Amino acid sequence: MLKYTIKRVLLAILTLWVIITMTFALMHSIPGDPFSDEKRISPEIMANLEAKYGLDKPLWEQYVIYMGNLLRGDFGTSFKYANRTVNSLIAKGFPVSFTLGMVACVIGIATGIVFGIISGCNRGRLPDYLVIILSILCVSVPAFVFASLFQYSFGAKLQWFPVAGWGGAVYMVLPCLALGLRLIAYIARMMRTSMLDVLGQDYIKTARAKGLTNGQVIWRHAVRNAITPIITISGTMMAGTLVGSFVIENIFNIPGMGKYLVNAVKESDYTVILGMTAFYAVVLVVITFLVDVLYVVVDRRVKLD
Repeated sequence: MLKYTIKRVLLAILTLWVIITMTFALMHSIPGDPFSDEKRISPEIMANLEAKYGLDKPLWEQYVIYMGNLLRGDFGTSFKYANRTVNSLIAKGFPVSFTLGMVACVIGIATGIVFGIISGCNRGRLPDYLVIILSILCVSVPAFVFASLFQYSFGAKLQWFPVAGWGGAVYMVLPCLALGLRLIAYIARMMRTSMLDVLGQDYIKTARAKGLTNGQVIWRHAVRNAITPIITISGTMMAGTLVGSFVIENIFNIPGMGKYLVNAVKESDYTVILGMTAFYAVVLVVITFLVDVLYVVVDRRVKLD
């Protein structure tokens, strides 16, 4: 376990370094700079701004300074938000984005697993066809389309839920549903495939031969083994859902990290883009590691090297 942990930590550090370095290089290769749209700024003031933020230094020196600050947990100061650090923007927006993303993940993963079990146990029957049709629909239609439909139908027309904003559980229903539909579709399809594979194994036939009821066979033997692949991909899908919430946040006017990141991309705010990218890379690496450990807890046959 210790050897495996050390190996994964080293791999995580390498992964983070590659992501941060590539993001840094790509951001600085884009034409223009954060102050290029400021037409009224005189050359003298522009020079002072570049000196203040270190943009007048060679690119390699900017990279070394940035990495040094990053190692101390300092993501830098925003170019566009006056006197605001990237750390403060993350501290303000991430709890909202995390809450939205995690609720959507819980709904998506739990519902997808249930639908997958139902579909796998009813192969070739109506429940199976309904789950397949729902999965195809949710995968084919982008989340922002569902978000707009939900806003119009359940918000504007029926007035069951708020159209936009953030303030309580009632505000989370529509964005979480729009964000979780694609996750439901993927999980349901994978769980169905996994269930069909497990239900065809010899030990399932042996369990039935021992006289166990259909429910006992499914819950004690089939689901436990079929759910293992779902755990493997859940970490990546959870991180992807957190990142994918940016569009949903803008549609529903949710004050999460998406608002700051979208504005930063529009305005070439290097430090905000780099800081939030690095932050989400850390979240992805941590979630992936925890999922790997959970995989071993669920399936004792897996050994860590």
